[in-house]
Amino acid sequence: MTDWPQGRPRDDRGRYGRGSASAQPESARVMRQVRRGAAPPPGPGRSAPPYAGGVPSQPSYVDGQGYGGQDDYDSGYNTGQVYGSPGGRGPARPGAGGGRPAPDWRRRIKWTAITVVTVLVVTTVGTYFWADSKLNREVDLSKVIDRPSAGEGTNYLIVGSDSREGMTDEQKKDLHTGSAEGKRTDSMMILHTGDNGSTLVSLPRDSDVEIPSFVGSESGKKYEGTGRHVKLNAAYAEDGPELLVRTVEFNTGLRIDHYVEIGFAGFANIVDSVGGVEIDIPQDIKDKKSGADFKKGKQTLNGEEALAFVRTRYALPGSDLDRTKNQQKFLSALASQVATPSTVLNPFKLYPTMGAGLDSLIVDKDMGLFDLAGMFWAMKSVSGGDGTSMNMPVSGSVGGNLKWDDAKVKKLVEQLRNDEKVTVSGN
Repeated sequence: MTDWPQGRPRDDRGRYGRGSASAQPESARVMRQVRRGAAPPPGPGRSAPPYAGGVPSQPSYVDGQGYGGQDDYDSGYNTGQVYGSPGGRGPARPGAGGGRPAPDWRRRIKWTAITVVTVLVVTTVGTYFWADSKLNREVDLSKVIDRPSAGEGTNYLIVGSDSREGMTDEQKKDLHTGSAEGKRTDSMMILHTGDNGSTLVSLPRDSDVEIPSFVGSESGKKYEGTGRHVKLNAAYAEDGPELLVRTVEFNTGLRIDHYVEIGFAGFANIVDSVGGVEIDIPQDIKDKKSGADFKKGKQTLNGEEALAFVRTRYALPGSDLDRTKNQQKFLSALASQVATPSTVLNPFKLYPTMGAGLDSLIVDKDMGLFDLAGMFWAMKSVSGGDGTSMNMPVSGSVGGNLKWDDAKVKKLVEQLRNDEKVTVSGN
């Protein structure tokens, strides 16, 4: 039968397995422990029984201290700890006593932030390349000859054309554009941006200008200047954007850095994509040719109404000079509407607006998205009172054409070239 360890009273055997009426815990007892490692040599009277498969014989125990009573093994029972568990409660179980482990919020926040940043970067890069691919870079300013030297700041030539390209007969009727072939300039403006604010200068289409020597944009042939004077919009009609830029530079001495053009349909689509543009109309306007029919006061114009407003001139006392003022006012208001957080931060408005605008814009080959964004922000600053808007100074008329005030124009161009605060006033 089972041998009890030495020094242990045999009458203790009867206390185990029967329970106890005492409230005091039973004394710690020495349990048999298994010592890892090689088996001890068999003692007297003990021989290892044969085992199949090479299983070693079991060790003997003396006083619960391992082999031969050597004090080199800690049973763990004298401290009340068994298998490394507190209080001698046996092996610890996963989740025992602690419930579900607390979530690692720092780790979750870290990976959430990484995911959000990654999505934003991918979306931004994708949007940039999508938008960049939609720009129509058709104007080659390298074909413009004898250009003035570059000054401080950046100068944009912004052109509104009466192009009806891509419009259906119904659209032409709704927008009161007529069905004339080809395209002409309906409005021309120079926008200067720099460290001293932005300046928007309208160039009346009836301005008297000289057509200089130029190289044909299609033929590549050089045409010598003859000193002939025409209305400014005739330069565009004769050889397109390149000759218009050449004519503006020749007559002003101001270098044009970028060219931006938009047609009738594109203009109306942009206005509709932002949900209309609010503007304060200074007087009642009714013009059958443009389709304008407005009452004085603040109101929101849709695309069709906006196009009629910026094209009206016959119903205005100052004709083309008053029309250019209305064009400046509306374009600045449109830029402000496009640049608002409600548009920029709302993808359901931003992407349609970008799509409508970029599809209908014609720009120069060196124009980038950042240049275009800079133009819109500059126009917004003009409407916000941080810039200046004016007409090119006019001194009278010659043969039905508007004659520029040479002294004022020279001063204005000098201030723009040097990026100085504009002090010249226009009409």
